[in-house]
Amino acid sequence: MTTDVGLAVGRGTGPELAVVFERVVDRLGELHGVEPAITRSPQVYHSYFSLRAEADGVEDMRRLTEDDAEHYERFCRELARRGATAVFRTAINAQSLYLVRERLRAVKIDVISAPGSSPDAALLLVRDQAQGFYTGENQHTPGVLTRTMRFSQAITDDVIAHALARGRRQWPDGGADRIVMAYKHHLLDGALDGWVHAAAERHGVRIELSQPDTVNRNLIQHGLPRRTVIVAGNEWGDIMHVVLLDRYGVDKQENRCTENVYLHPDLAGLVEYQTVHGSADDLTGRDTVNPVATVRAAAAIVERHCGGTGAVESTERALAAVTARGVRTPDLGGEHSTTAVVDALLDELAQRHAGQPVTLEASS
Repeated sequence: MTTDVGLAVGRGTGPELAVVFERVVDRLGELHGVEPAITRSPQVYHSYFSLRAEADGVEDMRRLTEDDAEHYERFCRELARRGATAVFRTAINAQSLYLVRERLRAVKIDVISAPGSSPDAALLLVRDQAQGFYTGENQHTPGVLTRTMRFSQAITDDVIAHALARGRRQWPDGGADRIVMAYKHHLLDGALDGWVHAAAERHGVRIELSQPDTVNRNLIQHGLPRRTVIVAGNEWGDIMHVVLLDRYGVDKQENRCTENVYLHPDLAGLVEYQTVHGSADDLTGRDTVNPVATVRAAAAIVERHCGGTGAVESTERALAAVTARGVRTPDLGGEHSTTAVVDALLDELAQRHAGQPVTLEASS
């Protein structure tokens, strides 16, 4: 039985990474006995730099931004209507993306744990992408831009409920020990305090609502916490994500993929996977963009959404072997092209699956 998987492509290095995604999904499907069927969006969406180059002034930029947002929202809705549960998206212009995230009530999920640490010593970061400064509307008057944003009790409830559910999935033997919300709530007239208190009572849990700087201080002082969920306003989460990855020695952000879950009921939990890195417009067409995050997203989708049990583990082992042989893109200190890295990875996967020793090294 085939499984529908969406693919949305942005400018910059998006087309190159889309090819990587398709190749890896196809190979993993073959090796793990599943049949992913990729549906690619017919529109190639703007990066910020392509938008700036094409737009003729502010109003034209607003029009193109809205066009991309409307098209991508329709694409996601159609995927969900057909029963798809996953879409991979390369980087696109943030303003278009956040219009979609606001309308479809998105949260971003990251698990941060130090290499080799106990599963209990982990932080589950749930970033609220549906409200706050990253959402909202712009109004232009001569020399002034006014940005209006909204906070909603209904959206806050949805975000908290999903965070608690993800905590139970992360630690199925009891869930999270601690739930912290990092928002600049002192600016909201006490409204967020009341909403969080009501949600905590309804779910029968304790939720600590803290200022972001207080959360930072505690992370610095006490280190990686045990079984902690941090629900964060995206203003804090976006800045702190790369800091947390670095502080706890997790990985380079260029190698990471992450997932966004749409909580709007029309989308039934459609999960969007993305690379943490951006569109890398300066590398367009050079065949040197790091493919690791895209490879990991492909493996996660094949295993979690297509039934390819073991795809993530086999891909991680193959990536480690290829990297150990020095097959890397320039950003990781290597001299190999994107294509060469992916070729080596796919060969490694195939030979490991066949139980054969791997001796070949891809050329640059």
